[in-house]
Amino acid sequence: MFDLVALIKGAGYFGVFGIVYAETGLLIGMFLPGDSLLFTAGFLASQGYLNIVILCALTGTAAMLGDNTGYWLGRRFGPSVFSRKGSLLLDPTHIERAQNYYYRYGAKTLIIARFVPIIRTLAPTLAGVANMQYKTFLFYSFVSAGLWGLGVPLLGYFLGSRIPGIDAYLLPIVALIIVVSVAPGLYHIFKERENRERLKQALRRLWS
Repeated sequence: MFDLVALIKGAGYFGVFGIVYAETGLLIGMFLPGDSLLFTAGFLASQGYLNIVILCALTGTAAMLGDNTGYWLGRRFGPSVFSRKGSLLLDPTHIERAQNYYYRYGAKTLIIARFVPIIRTLAPTLAGVANMQYKTFLFYSFVSAGLWGLGVPLLGYFLGSRIPGIDAYLLPIVALIIVVSVAPGLYHIFKERENRERLKQALRRLWS
């Protein structure tokens, strides 16, 4: 785990904006520290390093813009990307599954996925691949961006303001946030036998 406090102090508002945007809108950003970054930034705002109003305005906007970027990238390039039959991630059958899934659970997925790393990055892109109705996507993207992009920094700000000496426990809190946010996604991935078998096949091809 790198030093988030030093990163945020050095990068400032627009560094935080860029990381949140990349993590929510670009597949290359899926491993960036979204939850922990927002919480730590909120905590630093409670200590006077950042302005919480400016911070929340930027992070909420970045989350919204990132979602929309991912959606339109998925809608534009999805059919050509998902063209490798038998692939763990790029099998064309995933498009049909995504369409069926988003037709049934799209709204709920966009909100829940916002709080799960990696899934947070993939969900808007897959919504675009599935041709989810844009008006519906836009509404729930706005709701989820508010809950996550504003809610997590405000949580860090609240705890930093109300609990004396919480900075001594910042690293364990951030580690706990990472574990709690990653665990549900891993559980849902590996509980499906088909996903486990695909992963095993991919690992065999990798090491063969």
